[in-house]
Amino acid sequence: MIYSFNNSGFRDPETGVYNQAYFMEVFHREWFRHLRDQQTLVLLYVHPQLCENSAEPSVRESYTQSIQQGLLRNTDMLARLNSNTFAVGLFNTDDAGTKVVVERIREQLNSFSNSYMQQHGIGVDSKIVACICQPQKSLKPEMLFMTVDDLLLHPEKHKKAEQHQDCLIEKIH
Repeated sequence: MIYSFNNSGFRDPETGVYNQAYFMEVFHREWFRHLRDQQTLVLLYVHPQLCENSAEPSVRESYTQSIQQGLLRNTDMLARLNSNTFAVGLFNTDDAGTKVVVERIREQLNSFSNSYMQQHGIGVDSKIVACICQPQKSLKPEMLFMTVDDLLLHPEKHKKAEQHQDCLIEKIH
C-alpha cells in the first residue's frame, strides 16, 4: 500500500490544506532564512464571513481551493488557522508582488462567491489582511502574527482602513 500525504498529520482533514502546527513550524524556519538572506516575507490572513451553522465542510474545501488557485508559486503556503481563518505565507516577495497575489486571491474568491450565490442565494464575503516584513534580529516572528491579528480584528486602527474595507496591507519594520 502506498502512503498518502493528503491525510497525514500536517494537513487539515476538512480542507486538505496545511494545519496550524505545520504552518507555524515552516514559517518560523523561513523567518530565520529570510533574516539571514535579508529578504522580505508576507503573512496574509483570509477570513470568510461564513455562518458556522450553515457552512458544511465542502464549502471550506472549495473556498480553500479558490485561494490556492490564486497562489502560483510552489513556495507560497496556505494553512487553516482556525474554523474560519486561513493563513498564507508568501516568501521572498515585495510590496508589488504582495498586491498582485492579493488581487489574484480576491478574483478567485469573488468567482467562488458568485458561484455560491447562484447555488445558495447568498454570497460569501471575505476579508484579506496582509503584513509585509523584513525580519530583523530585534523583531520576533510573533510580532508579525500579532500585527496581522490586529489588522483582521481592528481594521479601524490602521491608516489604510478607510481606503480598503476588504483588504489591508501594512508593513512592519
